[in-house]
Amino acid sequence: MSELTKKQPIAVDVQAGQDYWWCACGKSRNQPFCDGSHKDTPFSPVKYTATETGTVWFCACKKTGNQPLCDGTHARD
Repeated sequence: MSELTKKQPIAVDVQAGQDYWWCACGKSRNQPFCDGSHKDTPFSPVKYTATETGTVWFCACKKTGNQPLCDGTHARD
């Protein structure tokens, strides 16, 4: 796990219809979002479009099976 990734998910207030680009590589300094640091990795950011306004929990451990949202995998490691 990168020193930039965390075990706990990150709560983000999202706006309906807005796109968010989740960092899949763990190198972004703008977690949980992509900052382009993946360029030297085999990873690509994952697009998330909010269907409603509210709080969602983005995965920070990068092991979720429900990218980009947390599925509780961090609690099993």
